[in-house]
Amino acid sequence: MTIKEAQQAVDQWIKEYGVRYFSELTNMAVLTEEVGELARVIARKYGDQSFKPGEKDNLGEEMADVLWVLLCLANQTGVDLTTEFNKSIAKKTQRDALRHIENPKLLA
Repeated sequence: MTIKEAQQAVDQWIKEYGVRYFSELTNMAVLTEEVGELARVIARKYGDQSFKPGEKDNLGEEMADVLWVLLCLANQTGVDLTTEFNKSIAKKTQRDALRHIENPKLLA
C-alpha cells in the first residue's frame, strides 16, 4: 500500500464508519496520546522498565495507531503526504549529505 492509498483508505473508512473526522485540534491531541502509548511500549521493550501484568508488547499496533491519526490530519488539512515525504527526503539528503557519515559518534 502506498502512502496515497493509505490516505485514501483512511478517508474511505471515515466516510463509511466514522461519521466525520474529529476536529484538527482533537486529532492533534489524539496523535499526542497515541505517541505516548507508543513511547510506553518502547520504554518497556527497549528501556529499563518492564511490562506491567496484563500489558502486552503491541509495538506494531501502536505504530499503526500513530500512522492512522497522522493520515487523518493530513487528509483533513489537505496535505499530500507522498509529496511532502519526498520533499523531506530530498531536504535531508541535501542538508545531511556528509553530516552523519562524518560524525565520529556514529562510527564507534
